[in-house]
Amino acid sequence: MNYSERILTLPPYLFASIDESKKAMIDKGVDVIDLGVGDPDRPTPSHIVESMVDAVRDPKNHQYPSYVGLMEFRVAVADWMKKTRNVTVDPKTQVLTLLGSKEGVAHVPFAFINPGDVVLCPNPGYPVYTIGTKFACGVPYEMPLLAKNNFLPDYDAIPKDVLKKAKLLFINYPNNPTGAVADKAFFEKTVKFAKENDLIVVHDNAYSEMVYDDYKSPSFFEIPGAMDVGIEFYSMSKTYNMTGWRLGFAVGNKDLIAAFGKVKSNIDSGAFDAIQRAGITALTSSQQCVAEMNAVYTQRRNVLIDGLKSIGLDVKPQKATFYVWAPVPEGYDSMGFAKLLLEEAGIVVTPGVGFGKSGEGFVRFALTKEVTRINEAVERMKKIKSKI
Repeated sequence: MNYSERILTLPPYLFASIDESKKAMIDKGVDVIDLGVGDPDRPTPSHIVESMVDAVRDPKNHQYPSYVGLMEFRVAVADWMKKTRNVTVDPKTQVLTLLGSKEGVAHVPFAFINPGDVVLCPNPGYPVYTIGTKFACGVPYEMPLLAKNNFLPDYDAIPKDVLKKAKLLFINYPNNPTGAVADKAFFEKTVKFAKENDLIVVHDNAYSEMVYDDYKSPSFFEIPGAMDVGIEFYSMSKTYNMTGWRLGFAVGNKDLIAAFGKVKSNIDSGAFDAIQRAGITALTSSQQCVAEMNAVYTQRRNVLIDGLKSIGLDVKPQKATFYVWAPVPEGYDSMGFAKLLLEEAGIVVTPGVGFGKSGEGFVRFALTKEVTRINEAVERMKKIKSKI
């Protein structure tokens, strides 16, 4: 088969590989506890579902949608940004509807990257940052996210010859996979860095509302000057348990949004209007469902962390995301420890190296199972403690 060069350079998609390993164990009759892929296990809240049902029945939603998104949805986004982050955006020019934030991450390099341009990507990081860059014929430069730096990139360590070719910077806080958070001081530094080096900043804020212990995650645009250089992506998937619906949005600099929108108008036909109308309901209704879900994840996080500590892993509770980033035991690498948990305990976790070489030495647990199953996973790990 005559594949394109860009296809041949891509590694197997991480989560597809995990699914294959999981299936092999299930085929053997193993009761697998999947704490790997970050797919919420709870249903979409009923008021959002009912809104979708009503919208699907309305024939006016059955035609091609707007490329940039329903104006009503974009107004709801602008109102939500003002209410939750005190950030003002114009729904006409500074908001763009996405088919989920993954789609935005994958396609945004096409708007700004020429062949050979460098894109600064976090490592470990969501694999689509580098994959989207390669699809656009850009060159990913991986910024290590290290525990000693609180999993924040060290901009001063990036070589000057790399910066001369760099055009775009991906950041992601609250962070996947590490669960790390960034304060406003980091975002201020990022704005300064971007302006000094003529960079576009893409802040992937997919986990913005998945927060614990009274923590509130800031928007990149709460920082003066950020709107001059940036785009910020939000996802309905994690906040409202809408992963399968494929809905998100981008906000930011009007010229950057316009360029990105031009790419999307040539690639897709917009998000289904009925889904956007459900999104309006999600954004404008009571956010009690979000608070309740965060309480559930907090309990799961605490149970899992206590269990991991009981088998000797040094794990600290994160303030956001529904992931626990755990160091592997001495004598294991991330693939080896993940294999041990799967084959000896029937537990699926994601090896840190799958998110990049700087993820080596860690595995990621997703809090996507009920407390009873997490307790079961802990008990299984205790039974193989002698191997850990």
